[in-house]
Amino acid sequence: MASFVENLWSAVFTPGPTPTLLVATNVTFAALQFLLLALLIATYSIHFVILSVLCGGLWWSVNWFASELQAAQLKEEEAERLRKQKKEVDRKEGVESAGSGADDEAGEDTETEEHTRVPTRDAKIQQTTGKTERLRSDIMDAVKVSGSGGKSGSGAAASGAQAGERLGTKQRNVQAGDRNGDISSIDSEWEKIEDER
Repeated sequence: MASFVENLWSAVFTPGPTPTLLVATNVTFAALQFLLLALLIATYSIHFVILSVLCGGLWWSVNWFASELQAAQLKEEEAERLRKQKKEVDRKEGVESAGSGADDEAGEDTETEEHTRVPTRDAKIQQTTGKTERLRSDIMDAVKVSGSGGKSGSGAAASGAQAGERLGTKQRNVQAGDRNGDISSIDSEWEKIEDER
């Protein structure tokens, strides 16, 4: 009995539902239900029936909450075990990939690197440059089409060429802004180009 009381005292300060604490809780609720039954028999008062129903609901909810906490702890322990196992596997793969230097020196990617590759800032700059080049080629095609229309076409061709030059200047400015880390200037530059058209 003394060891149970000591275990109960330490269980109060231990996080989570411990077996000793659950046993003490269930024994206490059973004793309370027995007392309420005895008082109901002695007094025939409806109040003890209501208290007994409330006590039973509380007893059930405490046991349900304790079981949910235990299930959550088991899931967390399993997740932690899987994380440790994955770290060990990653560490082993790192050692193996360092050992096979021929693949890494040739610039080839391993399978895991292909799936986890994230686009870099340089890739985003290349995408923006590709869009700018397509826009430039569209403008130049429009200038060529309007340039074949005679005298007024030559004026349009000249203004189209000036627009192309401005676009090239803005493209260089946009690329320089990207190198400096000013990515928000790209949107404003695109808006200016669209307004000029």
